[in-house]
Amino acid sequence: MPDRFDLPAGFRWGVATAAYQIEGAVDEDGRGPSIWDTFTARPGAVRDGHTGAVACDHYHRWPEDIALMRGLGLDGYRFSIAWPRVQPTGAGPVNPAGLAFYDRLVDALLGVGITPLPTLFHWDLPQALEDAGGWLNRGTAYRFAEYAALVADRLGDRVPAWITLNEPFVHTVYGYAMGIHAPGRALMLDALPVAHHQLLAHGLAASLLHERGLDVLISNNLTPVEPASPSPADLAAADAYDTLHNRLFTDPLLLGRYPDLSAFGTGPDLHGAVRPGDLDLITATPLTGLGVNYYNPTRIAAPTAPGLPFDLLDIPDVPHTAFGWPVVPDGLRNLLTGLRDRYGTALPPVTITENGCSTTEDVDDTFRIDYLSAHLDALATAVAEGVDVRGYYTWSLIDNFEWAEGLFGQRFGLVHVDFATQRRTPKASYAWYRDLIAVHRARCAKEGSVTSP
Repeated sequence: MPDRFDLPAGFRWGVATAAYQIEGAVDEDGRGPSIWDTFTARPGAVRDGHTGAVACDHYHRWPEDIALMRGLGLDGYRFSIAWPRVQPTGAGPVNPAGLAFYDRLVDALLGVGITPLPTLFHWDLPQALEDAGGWLNRGTAYRFAEYAALVADRLGDRVPAWITLNEPFVHTVYGYAMGIHAPGRALMLDALPVAHHQLLAHGLAASLLHERGLDVLISNNLTPVEPASPSPADLAAADAYDTLHNRLFTDPLLLGRYPDLSAFGTGPDLHGAVRPGDLDLITATPLTGLGVNYYNPTRIAAPTAPGLPFDLLDIPDVPHTAFGWPVVPDGLRNLLTGLRDRYGTALPPVTITENGCSTTEDVDDTFRIDYLSAHLDALATAVAEGVDVRGYYTWSLIDNFEWAEGLFGQRFGLVHVDFATQRRTPKASYAWYRDLIAVHRARCAKEGSVTSP
């Protein structure tokens, strides 16, 4: 049975973070307010009233965090660029001080042999754009493309590959349908235009990045879907959920069409959001790679109440993370082989852009080590079964602001952060990941092929 050490030479090892979760400094150097600044100020929106105003203070402590990355021996670092730091209102000229921060970060990463992999949007929409309708407003897609071009013009000479959006499914559902993330709208199925406008934004930005000779990826949270039983009702519910969570975003990108959304009361126009020519814009620039964020599979049953065409069930008899997410490592293999089977030659090379877990452990995080080890073994099996996976970025480098869960409830980091003092302490998983990378690299070197330093 293949294991994590059997991953091919050239396989890229990395870690991932997101701007609002780690940077802090929300009022410094001309940064404008984001929807998360507004949302966290709403009483009861975030556990214990926490905000990302300071978070991990990465804006000031980035040299220390890069030293931690260097200590891991990483190939790459996936981070996000804060749109309101670059364009405080989401439009108009660049904010020089804000963009200079990422300039310094990129140069420092390259200086220690780590390739930057920036994400242009990880949920921190400038508040001024939300005031104008946010992702319900088609114009936001065009503002995003302008922003992408500004950033690429500054950093593209040193950064070869870019991720346009992070988890458009989660942002659509949590932010606009259910209201448990920023901007806190609870529109349910009326939020479907948000999905299309994000994909349109990707397509517009991807064309501009491609014109500049840059590689383009998009990252989404994907999940293998299992019906609660083989009954026709449960099978239909599982198909509906798979359509919403996975196919709604991946089919347009890879097949140039939306899936059948009749279970959600709409046709392929997504409540009138899709205009003639939009799908051509979305697919005009083929993806260089597909970013897959995997945490758990989803178990689905037929609905027991009116509303959505499915019920979400827990998966019994498996371990669960501190977040309550079921731990099913082989779900990653199932997801990857399922993507291969569904999309065939239309599937570009895959990069695992997030995978990790929250635990209640402090520094001796053996649960996380077991989690990562098992998921990487499942990943190696998928590669042995023919799925082209190029890299793995674990979530996350450091404990951080975990969105609606605040600062202390959910710790995903390889490095513990004392949020009172900002002291960083590598956990046992940090040493485990460092040693894994070193052993894999040594094995590849012994076989006559060396991965990137």
